[in-house]
Amino acid sequence: MFFSSKTKMELSSIKLENSCCQHAALSAVIRMTGSIEIRGKDKLNLKIVSENADVIRYAFKIIKRLFNITPLLMMKKKRRLKKNNVYALVIESSDDSIKVLKDLKILHYTSDKGFHLHYGIDDSMVKNSCCKRAYLRGAFLGGGSITNPEKTYHLEFLCHNYKYASDLSILINSFGLKSKIVERKDYFVVYLKKSEQISHLLNVMGAHSSLLEMENIRVIKGVRNAVNRLVNCDTANLNKTINASMRQVENIKYIEQKIGLKKLSKPLREIAELRLQHPDVSLKELGEMLVPPISKSGVNHRLRKLDSIADDIKNSHN
Repeated sequence: MFFSSKTKMELSSIKLENSCCQHAALSAVIRMTGSIEIRGKDKLNLKIVSENADVIRYAFKIIKRLFNITPLLMMKKKRRLKKNNVYALVIESSDDSIKVLKDLKILHYTSDKGFHLHYGIDDSMVKNSCCKRAYLRGAFLGGGSITNPEKTYHLEFLCHNYKYASDLSILINSFGLKSKIVERKDYFVVYLKKSEQISHLLNVMGAHSSLLEMENIRVIKGVRNAVNRLVNCDTANLNKTINASMRQVENIKYIEQKIGLKKLSKPLREIAELRLQHPDVSLKELGEMLVPPISKSGVNHRLRKLDSIADDIKNSHN
């Protein structure tokens, strides 16, 4: 099961005790994935469609509980693409549809204009902290998604108009987050990309199991990346050591060929002979082989001196 689907399953299982929270969550679900079918003057049907059965069950239960309405449930299979099942909930009665939409502050009625949609989030839906959390939960169920954290970090809400996207972003940011909005084809997408921000929002919505799974994945990825950095660092240091040793051996052999090692001072001759005998050991190990032993910096100083002598010989010959 996809991480996003598991998160929605978890969110849909959270019981909403307060009527205000049920109104908020249902309003958000309808905003994100609902549609209104016009059947004539002042006649309409409310329809909610989703590829996720948990979302439809969630909306069905709340509608039944709040309004004592039993919506019609349907299911059909897509003919194209992944051929997923598509689930739908329909309130067939126009009066019931209007009542639900008016109570959820989605549809307004005035004597001069008749019915008209409210495109943003009505303040009365999110006046309490619990309602804000319930609203975000419903919005995610209706039009949210989260990528598998093993691959990348991205959580988004797909909104149908900019006003709603802006209000939703403000609501998310009221919890100390920094969501952004981007236009994508016919939609406005409210999104978060930082893992810490996504974790915080999961906590706000109450998806604690998904949050724990994401944090575990994040820790494992962090350890794996740290190990890779260490391995890369060790590999780089090893390559650096090998290249330096090869250069030193090459320069010592050049000195031996041109003037002979006997022309060198005793300290330089000793370190030159040791390097030729042990091209694969570290500077520290070379220093410990001398009598008396010398430090790593002392060995490095002598080898650098040999490099300088080799360069001088090459320059004089040129």
